[in-house]
Amino acid sequence: MKIALVGVGLIGGSIGLAARQRLPATVAGYDTDAEALELARERGAIDRPADSIADAVSEAEAVFVAVPVGRLADAVQAAIAAAPADAVISDVGSTKRAIVAALEDPRFVGGHPLAGAETAGVRYAREDLFEGATWYLTPTPTTSGILYERLHRLLRTLGARPVAIEPETHDIILATVSHLPHVLANVLVAQAAQTLQAGGERLPATGPSFRDATRVAGAPSAIWTDIYISNRDALAAGIDDTIARLEAVRDALDAADGPRLTDWNDAAAADRRRLLEAQLAGGPLFELRASVPNRPGVVAQLALELGRAGVNITDMALYPAPDMREGVVALWIAGEEQAGRAEELVGTLGFPVARA
Repeated sequence: MKIALVGVGLIGGSIGLAARQRLPATVAGYDTDAEALELARERGAIDRPADSIADAVSEAEAVFVAVPVGRLADAVQAAIAAAPADAVISDVGSTKRAIVAALEDPRFVGGHPLAGAETAGVRYAREDLFEGATWYLTPTPTTSGILYERLHRLLRTLGARPVAIEPETHDIILATVSHLPHVLANVLVAQAAQTLQAGGERLPATGPSFRDATRVAGAPSAIWTDIYISNRDALAAGIDDTIARLEAVRDALDAADGPRLTDWNDAAAADRRRLLEAQLAGGPLFELRASVPNRPGVVAQLALELGRAGVNITDMALYPAPDMREGVVALWIAGEEQAGRAEELVGTLGFPVARA
């Protein structure tokens, strides 16, 4: 299969690596950054560096445009103008309304893989980045059914789970589950830094809750400024809702209303569990916490042992102790029987384990 990449950063590069590993495919790539293009070739993400968008897509059966949201419309238009009449063209942008509204070509299908990292650039691209990841697609009434099926099949081959969604619904959801968390993470780190600076204190050792909540703070501005602006109305609505919810918590604190705070906290725990069950596993999840020594290979040992026993790890998180001598590995397992089996297996390895 002939695939073209317009933009060879983290997502574009990972598409290229996955396609070349999992398909009989040749991948042409174009990027305005000549060094990134050469690195993509060195890493095996592309077979052929192209000197223009037209050159990259000239013989493609599938085209992925993976540039910042602010440049998407122009790049997709250029790809549409130069690609063969039977090529399917998609993008990977985090917002969908603007790009879908701007294009009515039957060859174009808006897309957005829910995969990525805090890091950016093709040097961090991975062949397995999309394994098990939801990949939203926004077909329209004018979309070619044949080309949509080709794209859907290709994404499955890359390891992703394609899901069709309306552009408006996509942007509202992403404002809440992706864009708003970035805003809140930025606010939290700024608030912590200001508080410490005002008190003349050095930054203390942060707890796992702060680290987890601020993991995405300061994500690359070259990508995220465009996203904030492109989805500004849905994001602003999410911020307004967050302010209202924070004010309700503040009122409960002012009143020292313990029962109200307890109900609020318990409701959050129930909501989180429902979200995990629906989005990650499709069934009840059980969390196991294993105390392990901080030594090379211990996480791999756990994963391999459970894999051999046919126990699937839906999600995991690592919480090292302050002295870095030991830590806790949290494992989320779908199904009570599987969780019980995992608990027994981890125990036989000599690691103290308990259900959270």
